Amino acid sequence: MTTLQTSAILQSSMYSAAPSLLKKGKVMAILDIPKPRTRNIPLPNLQELELGRDFITSLNTTFAEKQAKTNSLVIAKLYTILEAVADRVEMHKNIGEQRKNWNSLLLTSINGITLAAATMSGIASTTAAVVGAPVVALKMSSTLLFLAATGMLLIMNKMQPSQLVEEQRNATRLFQQLLKQIETSINIGNPTDRDVNQAMQKVLALDKAYPLPLLGVMLEKFPSNVEAAVWWPHQHGSGQATSADYNGWNAKLEKEMRSIVEVLKKKDEEEYLRLGRKALKLNKTLAISGPFLTGLAAIGSALVGSSSYFGLLAAIFGVVGGGLASVVNTLEHGGQIGMVFEMYRSNAGFFKLMEESIESNLMDRQENGELFEMKVALQLGRSLSNLRDLASSTPSRKVQDINEFGSKLF
Repeated sequence: MTTLQTSAILQSSMYSAAPSLLKKGKVMAILDIPKPRTRNIPLPNLQELELGRDFITSLNTTFAEKQAKTNSLVIAKLYTILEAVADRVEMHKNIGEQRKNWNSLLLTSINGITLAAATMSGIASTTAAVVGAPVVALKMSSTLLFLAATGMLLIMNKMQPSQLVEEQRNATRLFQQLLKQIETSINIGNPTDRDVNQAMQKVLALDKAYPLPLLGVMLEKFPSNVEAAVWWPHQHGSGQATSADYNGWNAKLEKEMRSIVEVLKKKDEEEYLRLGRKALKLNKTLAISGPFLTGLAAIGSALVGSSSYFGLLAAIFGVVGGGLASVVNTLEHGGQIGMVFEMYRSNAGFFKLMEESIESNLMDRQENGELFEMKVALQLGRSLSNLRDLASSTPSRKVQDINEFGSKLF
């Protein structure tokens, strides 16, 4: 009871004292409210802002200089390869002209020697019965000339100068093509290390496919198995197939390109390999027949005048063998059968390259689909609509039943 009275007296005294405190301009807080603590956040001054901006500018400048330095180094490397390729173009062109002269000069010389020897053998056979006639001198001269022609023919048939000329002609054309590709990469701008590596690989692949020396590294002129010529580095995709609708590609274009690959593989490439096998077989026959005939003529010329029966046969072998050897030699080297064989191999290689290029782009879509379709159409000598018609007709029937080849150029 005493406690309640004491608290009431304190409350009444507080209420009675409040007006007097307000009149004096003082405010009394009945509740103790904590004041919020504020931190002093430092603001950057103008000098610090300028330093930050200069630092970012220096980073951008350094990156730009490094990028420019990298591009200039890549371009310098491409120009170095360009100079080497231009030098190879001239080398293959000059050596091709030299080997072309070899073919014509050797052909003329061997035919002249063979016909001269056959003439001497014929004269020796007709004057064998005449007393005091220089039969021995004619026989020896004819025999030596036939032996010389046989040795020269063996060397000439081993080298196949007309085929060597075709190899150098192809190498010149392909190096010129590579030269234009490198110039295009430089002119378009922004080449990369990948362009440098590809150019280097193409140069080395061409050097291996068309060697300049004859001894040791000369291509086999009579291979046991006819294969398409390969003058490019192995093309392989990234190993991961991208989506169908990417970089101008779609499912329809992909199906079209796969159909074109089937046609090229089963029709064009196979046809030129078949023709190459026929040309090789003919060239082998002629290469064996020429030296055989001149050797037979040399034996016949040496036996001229030995006896009535053998002398007649020897004269026939000497004269007829020499004449036939000239004909065979003219057919082989004048008709340039070796060049025809190399041309068929190169044509088959052209279609093999197209097949690998299409399959590689189907895998990683490196080239734009529309641009690549136009490129394939131009390489095959077709319009875009004609190319699509060929691709659309392939799935409906077997490739072997199609009478039309993929290429209209050759």
